[in-house]
Amino acid sequence: MPSRKGKNKKKRIWLRVLLSLIVILILVVGVFAFLTINNARSTVSNIQKSTNAIDQKEVQKKVENNEKLNVLLLGVDEREGDAGRSDALMVMSLDPDNDSMKIVSIPRDTRAEIVGNGTTEKINHAYARGGVDMSINTVENFLDIDLDYFVEMNMEGLSDLVDAVGGITVNSQLEFTQNGYSFTQGETSMDGKKAMAYVRMRKEDPNGDFGRNARQRQVIQAVIDKGASIKSVNKIDDLLDVLGNNVQTNIDFSTMTDLFQNYRNVRKNTENYQMQGTGTTIDGVYYYEIGQEERDKVHDMLGE
Repeated sequence: MPSRKGKNKKKRIWLRVLLSLIVILILVVGVFAFLTINNARSTVSNIQKSTNAIDQKEVQKKVENNEKLNVLLLGVDEREGDAGRSDALMVMSLDPDNDSMKIVSIPRDTRAEIVGNGTTEKINHAYARGGVDMSINTVENFLDIDLDYFVEMNMEGLSDLVDAVGGITVNSQLEFTQNGYSFTQGETSMDGKKAMAYVRMRKEDPNGDFGRNARQRQVIQAVIDKGASIKSVNKIDDLLDVLGNNVQTNIDFSTMTDLFQNYRNVRKNTENYQMQGTGTTIDGVYYYEIGQEERDKVHDMLGE
């Protein structure tokens, strides 16, 4: 696989991936427990963002019939004077019939047709070319699926999110030092900054990126479990503030209530999948090529 020099400049890609997953899961399994809190409705109203790429009436019918739903997760790095790019793309499928959830990651360098732009380039460019709508149309075309909702969030917030749930505890498999924090094997309690150090480390992990991904999933699960059990009003308010400052979505307050009632058990059986392909260079540009067989496989995982 060709090397990708300069990719270190794209810092905190893992953070955007984490935020994407964490926030939507909390929306689905946690925030609905907060509906009796007065500012919950206000928070949801403030994070609303519409899209013309999704037929909301058709989606509402699916929710009412408890059908499978697909949610596009966009982790966006927005810079001053720039439209930003979706450095993290994931599709989450919620299946209430089987109380299961699948989360598929699409590498940001994946070569794809950018629907509406008439080009074939990196799939994360769709957001820069046409925002959420173009991203939705591009991913739907790439996987031949229907998307029902989207959740978009910026690159900030992981540290605040961990702090908002009152800190987390994970079982570290390694002993290492990162950013001034020392980690030993076994259960380790951490606040937001320590959690960021925990998931950032890579060089001391014998499994490299695979090991780092495993630690990311640990933190994700810990935040989900802690967030879903929060009962303190103050912590609920803190969590809502983090969500309000970092999220935009077309999931409205009423739909969140429906999801809580009928989809909250999907996290009982969670499957994570990273789309597989090969690296290539075309005209001096690195791409990740994903073949049709792999795309068909993911279509079957996420389709009706």
